[in-house]
Order: sequence, then structure tokens, then C-alpha cells
Amino acid sequence: MNKDNLFSQIFGKVAKINFFKPLQELINSFYIKLFKIDMSEFKPANEYKNLNELFTRELLKPREFDAADEIFISPVDGTCLSFGTTNELKAFSIKGMSYGVKELLGQGELEGEFDFANIYLSPKDYHHYHAPCDITIKKAVYIPGKLYSVAVKWLSKVDSLYTKNERVALLCEMKNGKKLWLVFVGALNVGKMKFCFDDRIQTNAMANFTQIYEYENLHIKKGERLGNFELGSTIVILSEKDAIEYNLFENKELKFAEAIGRIKE
Repeated sequence: MNKDNLFSQIFGKVAKINFFKPLQELINSFYIKLFKIDMSEFKPANEYKNLNELFTRELLKPREFDAADEIFISPVDGTCLSFGTTNELKAFSIKGMSYGVKELLGQGELEGEFDFANIYLSPKDYHHYHAPCDITIKKAVYIPGKLYSVAVKWLSKVDSLYTKNERVALLCEMKNGKKLWLVFVGALNVGKMKFCFDDRIQTNAMANFTQIYEYENLHIKKGERLGNFELGSTIVILSEKDAIEYNLFENKELKFAEAIGRIKE
């Protein structure tokens, strides 16, 4: 285990400690002020017993979204760092820094080109992820790796960073039959990536080999919760070329349930 993974495991354990209530309230308030977190959709800071509860805070009421089949919504709160179409199976994390799609997904047999969008979740963001459209999950692939920070300054330093970090790739099928990959990339201080449809997927663990989980009839409706990061990270969305027409721009701030594209027939 490298030092980043070890530090993240330790951080994750400390974040779950219930400190003396007045001290915990101070810690929570400091964290909220430090990262300028908007708590208007969540319980007050003093109701979280530890930092992990604050990191993984849930919405007090569901967000509304356009239910039309063709509307593709953001699966998370975050910032769109880049989007576009791959070239020779290469995509960009940020301008000038690329990563290989085959390496990201842990698949050697991929062909063709894909549309991609990378969404970065900062420590201030709501950390749960949801289905961006009606999907059928076919497979989950856990790929072990390092836990580099996925902040922009690190993306500009570490070549192909997303393919080096621990990640979970979900292979999904949309209603129109087109394939969609949702890739959840681990990062420094991310204690876990959790998936509510399968407790077997364990991240930031001692595993050093790829694990594959296959599903039958696992249908998820648009907006349903898929799971959560414990602290922020990145989601990479990959789809067959021209399956989704995005309405995005670099550094656009996004909210879960916001329309970010249109699914083509």
C-alpha cells in the first residue's frame, strides 16, 4: 500500500470519530466555513456526529428534474473540467493532459470513439451520485490503484492520473440501447466509494487485483441514488459517440438533477 492510500485510510477512520459534542460542533463549523459549503438543503452543522456524517450529508428533500426520457441530468454536484470526443481512444482530464479510455476502463478490446465528460467534486460538494438517466447496470469493475488528489493542480502534474487511481467503472445500457460508462475515481482522503446496489464493492481496501461484478435485470431510474463518495472525487462519463449531445462548458458549476445534455435516438 502506498503512502497516499494509507493516509486516506487513516483520514477515513479519524473522520468517523465522534468527538465531544462541543468540539465536534466546532470542527463541523470550521469545515463548513473553510470550504464555503451551502448548507441550505441539509441539516444544521450541529446535527452531524462526526465529519464523515457531514461529508456524506443527504438532501433534506429530493431535487426536481426534467423526467423526459431524452433529458440527461448531472449525476452529481461538481465542476465540469472537460468534455468532448475521444481521439484514438484518448480523452482529456484538463487541457493538455490526456488519459487512455482502455486503461481507464480496464478493457483492452474497446473500439471506436466515445464522448466523455469529467466532473470534479470538491470538498464542498454534496457527495452522493445518482443515475443521470434510466439505466440498466450490466457490470461493475473495481480496479485498484493509487489515491492521488484529483484537483486541477494535480491533474496538470500527473500524466493520465485517472488511470492510475483506484476506480470503479459501471457498464450501463440506456433506454435507446446505447452503452454508457460511469467511472468513479478515487482520490486522496476518499475513505470509500460506496454503491447502494452492491455491498460487495469495497474500495480503499487491501485488494490488489481487478474485481468484476455482473448483474441481471438491475434497472435504475433516472435520479435514483447509486451511492456516495466519502469526501470529494471525480466522475468520468463515457458514452458511445453521438449518443448524448452535451450542454456543457469547461469549469461549469453543476448541480445534481440539472439538465446537462440530450440523449439521441
